[in-house]
Amino acid sequence: MGCKIVGHGKAQPELVVSNDDLANIVDTSDEWIVERTGIHNRRIAVDESTTDLGVQAAQAALENAGVAAGDIDLIVCMTISGDVIVPSQAALIKAQLGASKAIAFDLNAACSGCIYGIDVASTMIEASVASAGGSGIGHKRNAMRRALVVGAERLSRITDWTDRATCVLFGDGAGAVVLEWDESAPGILASFLKNTDDDTLCLTVDANHDMSTFPFGENVGNVGVGEIMNIETDEGGFAEHAAFIRMHGQRVFKFATAAIVEAAREVCERAGVSMDEVSCIVPHQANDRIIRFAAKKLGVPYERWQVSIAEAGNTSASSVLMALSDAYDSGRIQPGDKVMCVGFGGGLTSGALLFEA
Repeated sequence: MGCKIVGHGKAQPELVVSNDDLANIVDTSDEWIVERTGIHNRRIAVDESTTDLGVQAAQAALENAGVAAGDIDLIVCMTISGDVIVPSQAALIKAQLGASKAIAFDLNAACSGCIYGIDVASTMIEASVASAGGSGIGHKRNAMRRALVVGAERLSRITDWTDRATCVLFGDGAGAVVLEWDESAPGILASFLKNTDDDTLCLTVDANHDMSTFPFGENVGNVGVGEIMNIETDEGGFAEHAAFIRMHGQRVFKFATAAIVEAAREVCERAGVSMDEVSCIVPHQANDRIIRFAAKKLGVPYERWQVSIAEAGNTSASSVLMALSDAYDSGRIQPGDKVMCVGFGGGLTSGALLFEA
């Protein structure tokens, strides 16, 4: 018995920004970006907020699950690019969905957010059911049987569009899953979460909330969206102490490849499952080279990895959930399959989940 994923969904903005578009504003090229990242395009939110994207993904997941918003007991939202600090993104999503009885809060584990969010939500449901003697009507804890786990990011608002090392990587989007207590389901087979402080500051976003002016206007490719950040900037076009994503690429790559391998091996060991029994691995979509390196190191054919980065870019806390939705939609995940989600992110965080579809 345990929590089962019964619904999934994702949402992306309409605007597609290609590598050629980026080549018009920084010293880069389509060939350079594809060779180093595997990314061809990414979606950028012009009119959509982080909340909008989260709500759209949540609605898609609820529809897929056949569950009404009013039946959700818990909403956990993972984001590093929320529209506001207070209230939480989860609270804003709850209000727009009309999930009146749900408790809602945010969780920040950066790009590992999906792993942490599903683990936290499933653990809370299991604790609620246990406190009620299995009835699911918690008398010592909040009664919980269904949770909505949402990753929503509008990273374009914290991207330095003059830094070719980072601006080529990120995109906007959201993903969501519905978890439900099921007496007959095996639940989460195992989880593994880890924080390491060996190189904590190799990936950061400052707390100053000045934002850059989005660079794409009518003279850039075919984008034609104009300026969407209406704030004062310095002569270079961005605020001196703006809250941009700052990353030391080589240090992140070294950490990421080791973290994926460690987390994947550890979660299989905890579950008593061999890597050969895992039908599909859904990794954080940071860089195709990282995924290929990890696949080779683990001895798992690349074909068994869900790779969605080419048309989405790195969407941080949304990426695993969006890729997971792609895997379900394509038929790659079938009932009874053992599926692994594995990720890493700022903090430095890492983790993996193993579950039966």
